[in-house]
Amino acid sequence: MTYRFTTIEKQGPIAVVRFDRKENLNAFSQALVLELTDVARSFHDDVETQAIVLTGAAEAFSAGADLKDAESWARQMNDVERRQRFYRGVRLCEAWEQAPQITIAAMERMAVGAGVAIALACDWRVLGEGAFLYVPEVKIGLNLQWGALPRLITLVGPARAKRITLLCERMGARQALEWGLVDEVAPDGGTVEKALELARMVVAMPGATVRLVKEAVNATASALHRATSFADADQSQLTAGFAAAHQARTDFVKR
Repeated sequence: MTYRFTTIEKQGPIAVVRFDRKENLNAFSQALVLELTDVARSFHDDVETQAIVLTGAAEAFSAGADLKDAESWARQMNDVERRQRFYRGVRLCEAWEQAPQITIAAMERMAVGAGVAIALACDWRVLGEGAFLYVPEVKIGLNLQWGALPRLITLVGPARAKRITLLCERMGARQALEWGLVDEVAPDGGTVEKALELARMVVAMPGATVRLVKEAVNATASALHRATSFADADQSQLTAGFAAAHQARTDFVKR
């Protein structure tokens, strides 16, 4: 299948999935969200591919949700349609998390907001040494959704999760590695190759056992994730409607 923003390169049992909108620092439009969801689901019944490297554009893994994408704000929809739209990001990250293959995010330059969320849904993360992670949702009056908050807490603990989300500080590669947000730091431009090294190691293992253990670890680590985040997109609709949030987004988009 041919995609608009995404290419899939097969290297035997390894797939390299690259998404690139070629605009707005690879921010997530609604079209990209739907496309990457379909890409992830295409691997769910794939018994040949054993590892997937997910990467973005060379100039940015992703600058987050595209606030200039009119479709993102679900205007001219009834309540059911609006709720369905708000949960697209949740379904995107679930699709990547539930892929039976080992998934490795390779991130160059920056991963912001939604870019961090999809990376958290992967099994491992590789970040360029000059890159940064940034979760600015609170700054623009939104909560961290797409199911990302419980995944973040599981990785770094509650105190650090609060600092990351509430203070909206940019986090460099070394700090991200120290805090457990990423698993490897690679030279800038070399994140895909480092991710491929990990992928080659894992595909050398017995494939069925790898899938079984991944599922077991995820089931244990995320046992309460759904219970604590099932309404995060509904919360986004609430927080997005606050007067201060409207002003914050207006000021942010003007920059």
